[in-house]
Amino acid sequence: MSEPILSVSGVEKSFVLHLRGGARLPVVSGAGFELHPGECVALGGPSGAGKSSLLKMVYGNYRIDAGHILVRDGDESIDVASCAPRRLMKLRATTMGYVSQFLRVIPRVGALDVVAEPLIGDGIPREEATGRAGALLARLNLPERLWSLPPATFSGGEQQRVNIARGLIAHRPLLLMDEPTASLDAANRQVVIGLIEEKKRAGVAILGIFHDAEVREAVCDRVIDVTEFAKAA
Repeated sequence: MSEPILSVSGVEKSFVLHLRGGARLPVVSGAGFELHPGECVALGGPSGAGKSSLLKMVYGNYRIDAGHILVRDGDESIDVASCAPRRLMKLRATTMGYVSQFLRVIPRVGALDVVAEPLIGDGIPREEATGRAGALLARLNLPERLWSLPPATFSGGEQQRVNIARGLIAHRPLLLMDEPTASLDAANRQVVIGLIEEKKRAGVAILGIFHDAEVREAVCDRVIDVTEFAKAA
C-alpha cells in the first residue's frame, strides 16, 4: 500500500467554556487514523460526536491540545498542529482542498470567477480557467444565466453547487468534505458521486462527513466511528 497522505495520531481536543467558569468540554481523545491516496473515508457518528470539529482540526481551523496531524506535501510531512501559519496557508493552496457546508466568498464576485479562482491561483490562464469552471458548473446543472451573478443571491442548493465546483475544480491530493450533498436534489447528488469517483481514480484522498446514506455507500471505502474517540475523552 502507498504511504498515507494523512496521518492523525494521539489527537486530543477540548473546548473551554468561558461562560461556565472555564469548564472544559472534551471533544476527542486519542484520535488516530490514516488516509491513503485514492481512498474515501467517512467520519461517522451521531450529531455532536465531533465529526465537523475533527475535520476542522485536520484543516487547521481548530488548534489541538495534543497529538499530531501529518499531511504529506511532496517529500515532506507537515504537522498541521504545529506548523507556522504561512506554511499552513501554502499547504492549503497546494495540497488540501476543503468543501464546507457553507459558501464563503467575496459578495460581488460572479459564480464563474468564484469557481475559476483556484485554477488561476495555480497559474492556469484566465480564459482556460473560466472555460473549465463553466464546464463544471454546467455539469452541476447551474444555469448559464447565473454564472455572472454573485452566489450570495442564489438558493441554498445553487450556492452549494458553486461551493462543490470551487472545491473540486483544482487538483489537491487531500480533499476534505463536510456534508457536500446536504442541500442537493437527487440528480445533483448523482453528479457529485461521479465527481468524487473521478477524484478517487486520480489518486485523491478524501476525508468527509456524508450524512446521506446513498452517497456514503456509493463513494466511501470505510467509515471511522468518531464516538470511539469521544468515549475515551
